[in-house]
Amino acid sequence: MSINEVQDEVIAEFNDFDDWMDRYQLLIDLGNEQEPLNDKYKTEQNLIEGCQSRVWLQADEENGRIVFQAESDALIVKGIISLLIKVLSGHTPDEILNADLYFIDKIGLKEHLSPTRSNGLLSMVKQMRMYALAFKAKSANN
Repeated sequence: MSINEVQDEVIAEFNDFDDWMDRYQLLIDLGNEQEPLNDKYKTEQNLIEGCQSRVWLQADEENGRIVFQAESDALIVKGIISLLIKVLSGHTPDEILNADLYFIDKIGLKEHLSPTRSNGLLSMVKQMRMYALAFKAKSANN
C-alpha cells in the first residue's frame, strides 16, 4: 500500500468516531497494540529531542525500505508514534521524504494536542525524515 492509501485508511478509522475522547482511546489502543521496543534500542541516541515525553525511535533498512520501531513512556504519545509508523514504515527513503502527511490535519490531531505535544509530533516526523535522508545518502554512496 502507498503512504497515501495508509493515510486514507487512518482517516477513515478516525472518522468512525465523532467524540475526541473516543479518538484518544483509539490512539491509546494503537499504542498498546504496538510491539514493545527492544531495550537495546532505548538509548540516548534514539531519544527524539523536542518531545515532552520520552520517545525512542529506531530505524533499520530492509531491502531498500525503512522499518521503524518506537516506544514512549506516555500513552497518547505512544499512540501518535505508532500512527506515524503505520503510515511511514516499510517505505523507501524517497517515498518518506516526499510524503505529504495530510492525515495529521484531516483527523484533527494537531488541533487536539497541547502545544508541547504538537511540537513533539513535529519532532517525530522530522526525525523519521532525517533517518530517510541518512539512508538515502548512504545508498547513494554505495
